[in-house]
Amino acid sequence: MVTYTIIMKIKAPRESKAILTEIVMPNDTNNLNNLMGGRLLHWMDIAAAITAKRHSNQIVVTASVNNVSFGHPIPKGSIVTLEANISRAFSSSMEIFIDVWTEDKETSIKTKCNEAIYTFVAVDNNGKPIKVPSLKPESDLEKNRYDGALRRRQLSLILGGKMEAEDATELKALFK
Repeated sequence: MVTYTIIMKIKAPRESKAILTEIVMPNDTNNLNNLMGGRLLHWMDIAAAITAKRHSNQIVVTASVNNVSFGHPIPKGSIVTLEANISRAFSSSMEIFIDVWTEDKETSIKTKCNEAIYTFVAVDNNGKPIKVPSLKPESDLEKNRYDGALRRRQLSLILGGKMEAEDATELKALFK
């Protein structure tokens, strides 16, 4: 019998980054002529999926939308840039952080207006979870998001009934 060992390369977040740029068209807006939240969620899901795919080089599915913060309205005609970066890779899941920027039509100044955290899972052709490469954060922001990802994951597992609170070592450490 022959056995094979698959060696996965540790990746940096920059290797998987996705940038998506859109313009807010009339059919993207609500009655106040601002971008509909659902359209923004759709764009975020696409950007996050590209990042997860690039990191894992596998089929990926959205497991959860962990957090979405709508900072301020995005008016019709705005240029919107979404930057999706992987913040941490676990066994088969990946946390993706999306920053959303608008660009002023007259000054071209970019302003951060929204952010979100999505979780994706890499799966095989049968839909079964599959291992993903580890992540090595480089910048201070990447390191902070990487550290926070474990706490966010533990909290999510507790709320979902998949982990006991006393087993959440990272969360307990915050209160000692």
